[in-house]
Amino acid sequence: MSFVAPAYRDRSLADVVPAVAHALGCGEALGEPPADLELPDAPSYVLFLVDGLGFELLRAHADRAPYLSSLLDGTRPATVGVPSTTATSLTTLGTALTPGRHGVVGFTSRIPGTDDLLNALMWSKHVDPHAWQPHPTAFARLAEAGVHTTMVNKREFKGSGLTDVSGRGATFVGADRAGERLVAVRRAAQRAPSLTYMYDGDLDWTGHRYGVDSEQWRSQLTAIDTAAQQLRDELPTHTRLLVVADHGMVDVPVEHRIEVDDHPELRDGVAVLGGEARFRHVYTRPGALADVLAAWRGVVGDRGEVLEKDEAFARGWFGEVDGEVRPRIGDVVVACREDHAVMISSAFPYEARLLGMHGSLTPVEMLVPVLLG
Repeated sequence: MSFVAPAYRDRSLADVVPAVAHALGCGEALGEPPADLELPDAPSYVLFLVDGLGFELLRAHADRAPYLSSLLDGTRPATVGVPSTTATSLTTLGTALTPGRHGVVGFTSRIPGTDDLLNALMWSKHVDPHAWQPHPTAFARLAEAGVHTTMVNKREFKGSGLTDVSGRGATFVGADRAGERLVAVRRAAQRAPSLTYMYDGDLDWTGHRYGVDSEQWRSQLTAIDTAAQQLRDELPTHTRLLVVADHGMVDVPVEHRIEVDDHPELRDGVAVLGGEARFRHVYTRPGALADVLAAWRGVVGDRGEVLEKDEAFARGWFGEVDGEVRPRIGDVVVACREDHAVMISSAFPYEARLLGMHGSLTPVEMLVPVLLG
């Protein structure tokens, strides 16, 4: 399966909020959006992000999501950034920057100057979110331009490191239940100009737990579809609904899991292993890069793409890369092909419990819908 390159400055998650800003009449706040992502003018937008709703998955299960699939007609997918994982994608969307600039370069990545990893979902009290991601978010820039910006999400996410780096500047409204979330979004969307962002992670959780080839996942997709249609029905008529996602997902069979613990040569010359099962960051010891690259290529073979970081930069995987972000990216990066994964059970035991995974550059993971309702 061939890889999909991220379409930065063309049709990617980094371009969505600038396109919304332009449609709200505040294009100067974030600059001109790509012509390929032009949205209709409206006084208010609701941006509904469904975690794990890949374009190809939605198209393959159109019968289980009649409302959302009806919005697919005539649309082209956008791409997420690299890696195709939640923390990176939410920050790409919220900052309108590429991963190489905002610095959230994976689920886990090395904290420079240490052998510790930052878990970007759980964060760490030892890492200042403002120092890790110092740029003003797109939400903050819109707020400064006079747009009412609201983030509706579960209460547990208020004040988290990921919320800070991806959405600071927006008014946070905690809503744990579907009903209160719907009311919160509806109230926020009554103001003009306004952008209201809403997140739902249930489809992603279901895919990780049961796999995307499961009745549980298909039933959850139907529930999301019903919620999206109800949201559209209850929003003000002048408000546009924009549904996007942060990645797709593939099911990884046990026989396609490479276990690092079974290959001691994969640890030779390695200081730290990070990333996630579908996209590994490998941080090498001084002078060991060539040997590490050869060892990983020997084991992974055609099951993945094993690149020195400069090769990944040359391919544009992370977009423009700031100097302070470079050491957060593995000296070697491993992007898995098809439905393979690189497991490290001793360090990441929870990954063994996952059926659905994401992070790499396959079309199923990289392509996401941009649906206008």
